[in-house]
Amino acid sequence: MALPAQDERTVPAVVLQDLEREPLDASLEDLQQIVEQHGHLVVVCSRSVSPAVLQRLHTVRSLLESDRIALFRPDLPPLALAVLARQLRQLASCDLGPGVLASAGRLLTHYLHAGALLGSVARLDRVPVDLKSHAKSWMPGSQFGVLAHPAPHLARITPQVTLPGPEFGTSMLVAQGQLQSDWVTATLAPSWNAQGLREVALPAESARWWGTPRLIEFCAYLPDLPVLHQLVTSVRRGVCHWCGIDVIGDRCVFCSATPPAHEQPARAG
Repeated sequence: MALPAQDERTVPAVVLQDLEREPLDASLEDLQQIVEQHGHLVVVCSRSVSPAVLQRLHTVRSLLESDRIALFRPDLPPLALAVLARQLRQLASCDLGPGVLASAGRLLTHYLHAGALLGSVARLDRVPVDLKSHAKSWMPGSQFGVLAHPAPHLARITPQVTLPGPEFGTSMLVAQGQLQSDWVTATLAPSWNAQGLREVALPAESARWWGTPRLIEFCAYLPDLPVLHQLVTSVRRGVCHWCGIDVIGDRCVFCSATPPAHEQPARAG
């Protein structure tokens, strides 16, 4: 999930590996050092992460008694999640408070278009697939274009078929699995008016997420830091009534507090 830096200002990633297998004391020490060094920590992890990893993260956060660790688990495919993590690393170099930076993740997910070209949808369970598509997936040579975010969409691929794309300028990342095809680069990217196209290594969990190793994963995103910064700073900020940190949105990502409900005045009579 730690993509190469987008520019020289991109903050390096801290990769938390083997959390569920290492001793609890080691996890505590590592996260405590990170928080003491940087002040706050935003942990970006997949919703498909194992229950043991999630339990370890919650345990460490609880034992440290810290509201300075935020757990962010957006419902995104692996490559899109890696892109979002890098965008937050880009923004970490700006004049944004930790609450605003952590809250920005929810905002930026709306500007990601993520999917994959699959050789089979027989084991795809994260995007709705009808029985007809399941049956066709067993036919030799069948390929399917699947959009997982922002709205599910599936189409059997021909040279002319494409998928609904962004209505604004983006760049595209492509990660090659065990499927051979130029549809993503020759058909999809031009139809989405992708302004830049780069290839990266396929994330480790992509085959499991998509239900097959025969895939090419892709993600269209906003690459430029000034645009990302403008998006985040244009949103109205608030102050968490519980921990006092600046946030955007209706829920603090560090202490999980929501604004108190205002009592409605009683009606007369």
